[in-house]
Parts: sequence; structure tokens; C-alpha cells
Amino acid sequence: MRARLDQDLIIIHKDDLPKFKKGGSVVRNSYFWAMRAIAGHAPRYGDWEYEMEVWLALKRVLLAFQESGYLGLRETQLEFPPDFYDIPPLVKSVSTWADPLSSD
Repeated sequence: MRARLDQDLIIIHKDDLPKFKKGGSVVRNSYFWAMRAIAGHAPRYGDWEYEMEVWLALKRVLLAFQESGYLGLRETQLEFPPDFYDIPPLVKSVSTWADPLSSD
């Protein structure tokens, strides 16, 4: 999930957020609600924001769904810009850098 840091907010790109689908997968819908529940700002058609106070919860949600094996790593890992060097230590284990050659 494409992410960026703006002051003390982790912001996840709207196109990479989990989707809720009525009648859809229980795992995917549970992931959507878990991520939305801890977001400080989660507009329907916008980027979601996570304050520093919930970064531990964000890490735990991402790890739990990574370990479940039902969702891909690309869906459960924060992907920061390739030129961003200061991934917060608290979320480093669930983060990576974007491929600079990627078209995303």
C-alpha cells in the first residue's frame, strides 16, 4: 500500500486501501473494518490517515493479516517512496520502499 508520512501522520493512498464488498470475503471485509476503525480520518473516497498514537495498532493489524496468509504482501505492507529514508521505527517491520522503476 502506497504510504507517505506527513508530519506525524501516516497517510495511505486511497487506491490501495482495502475495499468493503457486501457479500464479499469475510477476511477482506474484516481487514477493511479493522483498518478503518483505527484511522483518524477515513473519507469514503480519499486517503486514510493514521496518527502516531495508533501506529502500534496499525502495525498489529497489518502483521495479523500478513500472517493469516489470505491477503498478499502488497495489500498488507506500507510502501514508502524510494527517496524516503526515515520510515518510523514502529512500523518498519511492516514497511518497504517503492520500486523506483515501478509505474505506480
